[in-house]
Formats: sequence, C-alpha cells, structure tokens
Amino acid sequence: MVRNFLFILFIFTVSFAHAQDSIPEQDSIVPRTNDSLLLNDLWEYPPKNPLPVRKPVLQIQPIVIPPASLEMKVNYWKNWVSFGININQAAFSDSWQGGGVNSLALGTNFNYKTDYTIEKMNYVSEVALQYGKLKNKGQLERKTNDRIFWDNKFGYKLSKNWNFFGSLTFESQFDLGYSYLKNSDGSERSVVISKFMAPGYLTESLGLEYKPNKFFYLRFGTGTARQTFVLDRSIYNRAILDFKDFKNYGVDPGKRFRNELAFQLVSSFEKDIMQNINLKSRYSMFANYEKLNNIDHRLDVQVLAKVNKLINVSLNAVGLYDKDANSKIQASQALGLGLIYKFPR
Repeated sequence: MVRNFLFILFIFTVSFAHAQDSIPEQDSIVPRTNDSLLLNDLWEYPPKNPLPVRKPVLQIQPIVIPPASLEMKVNYWKNWVSFGININQAAFSDSWQGGGVNSLALGTNFNYKTDYTIEKMNYVSEVALQYGKLKNKGQLERKTNDRIFWDNKFGYKLSKNWNFFGSLTFESQFDLGYSYLKNSDGSERSVVISKFMAPGYLTESLGLEYKPNKFFYLRFGTGTARQTFVLDRSIYNRAILDFKDFKNYGVDPGKRFRNELAFQLVSSFEKDIMQNINLKSRYSMFANYEKLNNIDHRLDVQVLAKVNKLINVSLNAVGLYDKDANSKIQASQALGLGLIYKFPR
C-alpha cells in the first residue's frame, strides 16, 4: 500500500516537472503548427519588452549665464539753472496830492552752474547774467543792473580740504552805461562812460583752494594776471570833457589794453540759512604787485526768499572799491518781488 502510494507520488512529481519545462519563456513564443497542437500552444505569454524604449542618458553640465547688460553709464556732470524776472511799477493820478512819479522797472537774471567731479579732478563753471531798466516819468531811462560774469575753475585734490586750482574769469556788461547831468535850463542829458568791453576784464589765476565743505571755498591766487580792456577809445574822449577826473578804468588814454600781475583772494558762500531763505555771497580782492597800497575789493551779496514755487523776494547788494575807476566806494542795492524758475526743482 505504501509502496503504491510512493510510486504514484513519484509519477506525479515527474509529470509536473515535465509540464513546467514545456512552458515557454515570457520573452519567446512557441509557434503553432498545423500538424499537431500541443497543450502548451494554448498558452501564449507576451514578451517582456513588447515596445522597446531607449533609456535616457542624463548628463549634468554647468551652464554659464552671461551677466545682464544694463548699458548704464555714470554721469559725472551736475547742472543747476535759474531764471528770474522782477517787475516794479507805480502810477499816480494828476490829482494825487501825496507826491510821486509814475515809474516802471524791469529786472532779469540768469544763473547757470555746472560741476564735473571724477576722482581727484574737479571742474566748475558759473555764469551770472543780470540786466535791469528803470523809467521814471520826465526822466531818461536808467539801468538798475548790468553784468556779465563767467568763472571757470579746474581743481586737483591734494588733501581732504585743499586743492590746487587754475581759474579763468571774464567780466563785462551788456549795454551802454551813462552818467547823467543837467543843462543850464534844467533839462537832463546823458554822457556815455561805459559799454560792452569798455571796460572788460579777463583774469587768470593759479594757486591753492581751501574747501572744507560744499557751500564755502577760499582761493589764494598767488600767481594771478588780469587784463583790462577799453576797446572803444571814444569813451574817454567824450567823458573827459565833462569829467576832468575820468580815469578810463586804469588804461592809458589812447590805448585799449592793460596787463597786471597780482595776488588774488576769492571767497564764496552759498547756503540755505533758513527754511526757504538762501544766502549767496562772493568776495574778491585784487592786489597789484606793483601797487600793493592800491587794492581792489568787490563784495556781492544776494538774499533770496521763496514765497512759493515761483514767486520770490530778492535783495541784491554790491560794494565795490576800484581806484582805477573811482577813488570813492561804489555801492548799489536792489529789492524786488518777482518770478523765478529753477532746474532741477
């Protein structure tokens, strides 16, 4: 009984093993034939990769991204421009008992400043143009202001507060300048005593500049030359008839040019001293090496008060001593209410 059971188990084992060997691999299919059909042909297994796919190849490579080109440029120039107009007017009726005279005054001014600074080098150019007229009823027209001023300075920084500088300055006026006299009958007449380039001044200077901050500087021009021009000789010929002490601005009669070597001192201050109030002043001293006891001085002071963005009140004062023009101190003062435009705002 046991032997029979073991024999049957052996036959079953051999048959099962033979059946497993007859099953085809998954990646191969046994074709069927028309002659015979095996039991194994009823079983078909798909291949492992029925649709072959290429495995991707991953390659890691560094990518260099070029820096963005912004095309930005540094502008080393700074510019300031201001233009102003002042108008003063007064009118009285014929029946006005308080006294007075009809008058109209117009004044204009233009200021331009540019600054170029790069590393230790600095260039500054300033232009100041002023012109004004006054007309009173029954009188000839008079100028209230007339000036052309152009200053150029090149500096090289030596230390924190000291610079070596070279400067070139030009000064003159736009219009004819008159002195007014009265005839024997009481009428008024005028005598031309100045005009454009009569006089005109050209000043070259070399020296040291002390500049501790942005709003103040002091120049010591140890090597300074100034040329005085009176290009119209007829001014002297006409003026000497009425003014026996007319000095022709230091130029010898019959000549048009005079050169001087001197020491020059120039200081400038410009700052907002209060809210909406700006103070600007410039002082210059010119000492001729041949005549150190004859020193020229000029002081320009301007106080500008802003009422709003356009309207302002200005006070201008000038003090001048030049013995070659007049042995007395010359002074002028003007107060005006007007419009002013500045750029940048």
